[in-house]
Amino acid sequence: MSFFRRLFNRYNSNSIAKTSQMLNEDYFWKIIDDSLSKTNDQDEQKEYFIKYLKTLTPAEIVGFRLRTDKLLYDTYNSEMWCAGYIMNGGCSDDSFQYFRNWVISRGKGVYYKAKQNPDSLIAEINEDTEFYDFEDFWYVALDAFKNKTGKDLYDFIDEEKFKFGEGNYLNFDFTWEEENPDSMRAICPKLFAKMWK
Repeated sequence: MSFFRRLFNRYNSNSIAKTSQMLNEDYFWKIIDDSLSKTNDQDEQKEYFIKYLKTLTPAEIVGFRLRTDKLLYDTYNSEMWCAGYIMNGGCSDDSFQYFRNWVISRGKGVYYKAKQNPDSLIAEINEDTEFYDFEDFWYVALDAFKNKTGKDLYDFIDEEKFKFGEGNYLNFDFTWEEENPDSMRAICPKLFAKMWK
């Protein structure tokens, strides 16, 4: 797409149809990386996302949310849940969602290492952090979209074509048990050794 076409699209914020198109993944991770280098905490990071996303086209803002949802979908598994349970001293369904949003918000390297081996999140432990979650990250695109268009982003997701939303998560069998700490230690030995009480 030419520069002028993109510029035209940015100034026609109401010309959007439902979409299932995710934002380019490299661009998505660049936004995440920039947020980390330009902010000092989650509140600042949240504001950075909303401010930056408002500069995109409405379709790109939806695409940012869809890319987020795909990354969440790809880490909906027992082993990642084990890491979240250990790091947060428990992990409900909602907490697991917010935990994975936090993992995404830490950048591409952290995300893909954790996807391969959740115990790698030991490198992200911070003594000043009480809970490893980032609920607001899941909503930054919604806020930016509302601010830019006055409309609800959810109304512009093509649910029939986008198959990676929360309602499409695959069922899995847990490979660990709350009542069996050794089963958690087997999956995330470093996290368990440092954080389990």
